Amino acid sequence: MATQTVEALLARAELEEADKLRQITVHKELELQLDLGNLLALDPNPPDTQGRRGGSGAQLEEKLRALARDNTQLLVNALWALPAERLPGGEAVLVARLPEPSLRLPREKPPPKPRAPTRWEQFAKLKGIQKRKKTNLVWDEARGEWRRRWGYQRAGDDTKDWLIEVPEGSADPERDLFGERRKAKREMVAKNELNRLRNIARAQRGGDGRVPGPGGLAPVQGGTPSRDHLGRAMQVARSSTASVGRFQERLPREKENPRGSGKKRHFEPLIGDLGAERSRQLELLGLMQSKKPKLDVTRAAHKQMREEDSEAAAFRRRQPKKAGRSSKGPGGKGRGKGGKTPVGKRKTTGGKGKIPGGKGKSPGGKRNRK
Repeated sequence: MATQTVEALLARAELEEADKLRQITVHKELELQLDLGNLLALDPNPPDTQGRRGGSGAQLEEKLRALARDNTQLLVNALWALPAERLPGGEAVLVARLPEPSLRLPREKPPPKPRAPTRWEQFAKLKGIQKRKKTNLVWDEARGEWRRRWGYQRAGDDTKDWLIEVPEGSADPERDLFGERRKAKREMVAKNELNRLRNIARAQRGGDGRVPGPGGLAPVQGGTPSRDHLGRAMQVARSSTASVGRFQERLPREKENPRGSGKKRHFEPLIGDLGAERSRQLELLGLMQSKKPKLDVTRAAHKQMREEDSEAAAFRRRQPKKAGRSSKGPGGKGRGKGGKTPVGKRKTTGGKGKIPGGKGKSPGGKRNRK
């Protein structure tokens, strides 16, 4: 009886071992194409089409599950065949290093481009300035403890002070020092944000770093904005409503089409007068093929005259004005250097800078009577 029991136990153990081997051993007519770097297994064996046609939906689901299980088991067996090493430490953890992937999988999106350097990074690279890593904690002398260098609860934070000492020699001891600190902080934050937007604009457009605004407007760097800039800003503000400015009330003396609002482009219809289009094309070809280009002499002369006048005006503006001498005569016309004499009148000789008809002495030396 005891002999039969031992034999039965051995037979049961052999069956269990065979069952375990059967679970991890899979036979395939064609070996799988394994890419362990991507944890990918490709099965070149044809599917069981005959069983798919003859079986029901439940049988087909069971066959697909068995096929997925066998392929996964082969992938796991290949992973266990890799050389493994034990991590240093008390835990018994085996780690296997995966080989390089053999199949290159496509990306959903292109790889990101490297970030363009900022102005400071370009300057530091040009001057050879090396970036030094700073510690996150610094010693706060006022509170006597270690605090963060930046951000919340930083060292030397004067925004939480409940009392500010008025500096000596202050012109206005009643001024709001707390308000000045808050204003300085807001200006610093706005300046940093503007610099950030400039770096982004310089990286995207490759230009001078001008920050694009709504409607093509850029902030004015000092000075007073021009009339065209103000008109464009008013047009952008008007069209920023939900109705795109359709029901916006107009300001007093506001033009219907203010300056700086831009011009709408007009396109010709796709189906129109073919004869007019043919004539325009022939005229353009004639101008391109003609040896003597068509020149508007009157327009060219006017343009040359305007350029000469502008150059002369710019030269006069650059000349320094002499102190103590009036540059205007009767009617507001210039009498200084480069000015003009009124037509029909001659320069006076009896008085300095006097003209007949005005107050003062006449050319004969007598006083004019009214």
